[in-house]
Amino acid sequence: MTRRRRSIALTATAVAIALGATACGGSSSTTGSGSPTKGGTLTVLNQADYDHLDPQRVYTTQGSSMDEEFVRTLTGWDETGSAPKLVGDLATDIGTPSKGATVWTFHLRHGIKWQDGTEVTAQDVKYGVERTFSPDINGGPPYASQWLVGGSTYKGPYKGQQLASIQTPDKYTIAFHLNQPVADFSQTTAMPAWSAVPKAHDTGATYDTHVWSDGPYMIKSYTKNKELVLVKNPHWVQSTDPIRQQNVDEMDVKFGQDQSAIDQQIKSDAGTAQTSIMQWPIAGSDLTSIASDSSLKSRFYKIPAPGINYLAINTTRVKDIRVRQAIEDAIDKTTVRGAFGGSAYGDYASTMLSPGIDGYKKFNLYSTNPAGDLTKAKALMKQAGNPKPTMSLAVENNTTQEHFADAVKTSLGKIGVTVNITPIDKANYFSTIDNVKNQYDLTWGDWIADWPNASTVLPVLFDGRQIAKLPQSNQDLSYLNDPKVNAQIDKISKMTGINEANTAYGNLDEQIMKDAAVVPLMYMNFSELAGSKVGGVIPDAVLAEPSLVHVYVTH
Repeated sequence: MTRRRRSIALTATAVAIALGATACGGSSSTTGSGSPTKGGTLTVLNQADYDHLDPQRVYTTQGSSMDEEFVRTLTGWDETGSAPKLVGDLATDIGTPSKGATVWTFHLRHGIKWQDGTEVTAQDVKYGVERTFSPDINGGPPYASQWLVGGSTYKGPYKGQQLASIQTPDKYTIAFHLNQPVADFSQTTAMPAWSAVPKAHDTGATYDTHVWSDGPYMIKSYTKNKELVLVKNPHWVQSTDPIRQQNVDEMDVKFGQDQSAIDQQIKSDAGTAQTSIMQWPIAGSDLTSIASDSSLKSRFYKIPAPGINYLAINTTRVKDIRVRQAIEDAIDKTTVRGAFGGSAYGDYASTMLSPGIDGYKKFNLYSTNPAGDLTKAKALMKQAGNPKPTMSLAVENNTTQEHFADAVKTSLGKIGVTVNITPIDKANYFSTIDNVKNQYDLTWGDWIADWPNASTVLPVLFDGRQIAKLPQSNQDLSYLNDPKVNAQIDKISKMTGINEANTAYGNLDEQIMKDAAVVPLMYMNFSELAGSKVGGVIPDAVLAEPSLVHVYVTH
């Protein structure tokens, strides 16, 4: 997932690893003791709008986190304890596997209501999942099309066709028939794509602004790039929901301010800033000062993310591997990290799998000095014939990324590469770069595992076959289509031993790095700030977001 790309389900062992570094935050960082305050309005200040809120299209952490307020999934994460616990959400439990984990059956809770008072049914879930196959509903995760029998040719429900591998024998039972064993399928179903949509209220490609609610809040109004207003869903019942609460009367999400302005506004804690929070990370220019300010400790959230900040090199445009290797060695990661906020942002990276991900293997094929190795980089360029290429660099149009782009431009200028920076609107950044019609020589990206296992990182980012298969939602930003990598991905997917698969993924990471298709930059932390009257915020180790499912405001 991105900007942050989706991070959802966690395996039991990975949960403990991922939470080894405790998320920071003071008295407001958990639900705490006693009863939360009821009423009032929470203001959410975001620098840009969500790529999507349509549950079958959302694949960013901010969008996924906001969806939790009005979209319920088959399973979900209870994060009120010391570690995330997978529980049934729409479903009564986390599902029952059969036939060697190729069939998964879920039973829905009775009495879950849509915002109009009608009951949520298994047929609504089936229809919701089927939407992911429509060419008009693009951008979401690939798992349904990869795993459901018949998914490779199914084109969605809009012409009346149904997917036979999703069975609903009654209104409370749904079964998924898979083309391979998937032992952790119940973690996949914690993603918004596995949620219900009522056919009568589906508006197709415009559903982003008309999502029908079965959660504690519902959309009152949504003006793209300006404001989203959520109010209480009168038909939501606490006893049917093990994850969420309904404390505030309203959530008012405002888009479009510069991130640094948001940082300073919430830091000031004046007026409505006291009851405000952000979902985008603190600007790199503000992070060090805010992180070190002891007076802000109780409302500062530093959340370790199972993910990677990286620079993708388009292997179909930068074809000479020696040039790509030179880029690996030339990048000064000290200035790059400085753009994102310095050491508080995260540690320097040399691999695409981050520590805490099952399959992580520690290695470094390129410069061991974070500042780079210009001598080696220049030697590689000389071997390549001393080309003087001009390369495009895609970044988000915000101050942090402008500084990042300048750092890359300066680094590569030292080896004779001219970089032309292409800033892209923040709200549409990932939907733009994921479309194969929009290709760049260099592309900034970040990725958080959908659950902390290499299977949700390397195959998603480097299986070159998805370039043609998912032209509007291609996550392979390096356009790497290495037959050896693809074959190894297939081989690992068939391994039944966890340790064997983890070792193979670590070796695959090293194989990919030998292709010099990406420059790993930093293993990430995400840091956000809230006002002093915001309580009940949970540092979400799954999405690396401040979770609002228990949020309240004092007044």
